[in-house]
Amino acid sequence: MLVPSRSRLRIEVLIVLGLSLGQSAVYSVVQLLDKMTRAPLAQGTSTLNRSQSTREYFNLAYQLLEVFFALVPVILVFYFLTEQRRTNTGTGYGSVSAFGKLGFNFARPGRDMLQGFGLAVVIGVPSLGLYAVGRSLGITTAIIPSALDPYWWTVPVLVLSAVRHAIVEEVIVVGYLLDRFGKFGWSVPLSIFASSMLRGSYHLYQGFGPFIGNAVMGVVFAWIYTRRRRVMPLVIAHALLNIVAFVGFSLFGRVVGLGN
Repeated sequence: MLVPSRSRLRIEVLIVLGLSLGQSAVYSVVQLLDKMTRAPLAQGTSTLNRSQSTREYFNLAYQLLEVFFALVPVILVFYFLTEQRRTNTGTGYGSVSAFGKLGFNFARPGRDMLQGFGLAVVIGVPSLGLYAVGRSLGITTAIIPSALDPYWWTVPVLVLSAVRHAIVEEVIVVGYLLDRFGKFGWSVPLSIFASSMLRGSYHLYQGFGPFIGNAVMGVVFAWIYTRRRRVMPLVIAHALLNIVAFVGFSLFGRVVGLGN
């Protein structure tokens, strides 16, 4: 098997993070500072799915393009994680699938779905309480999961957005980084800590409450991954949480006054 050096792997990780969630983390810190220097965080607002055009079909095009290009770093990760190994005959090289390596496949659909649903419940209910506490303490902004106008395509696009966020975060922050941190020689606890801190940091634009909540979620998800070596249940759980938040707010949020 061809094994890249640690220095090369570090550069690889910096490239992946610079194109994806590391970049998001930097922007998130700047946005947090911007909000804090304007007014108390409790008066701030964080909007997750914004309209990008007042013209319906250009808005749809922008939404779909955003989903597509956000997944490109994930494709890059799968490329980097695909290993070349000598065949049994020793006459050539064969590829070891990154999908199987991360457990991002449909090998166990029933079990993955059940575990994902259970995780969504375990994480989702406390998250609502933490949001309420953060708002009462003034350390969390008002979060608006969707500001898209109600078109025929709004709900499908929100579902796509939810799945996109789940795939990007779980594949990169958990599957990819834990693999690379292990190759750096880091211990499992240190790897989990670094992964969870990154997850929390790119949510800082929402305030300190979401930072804490997502960091804790990162610890739980990363620990489960070290036990199961399957990222698919994490993707399912994260996607379900996002779908409930995005679609639920789009359909009912304005009616009951959520996010105000």
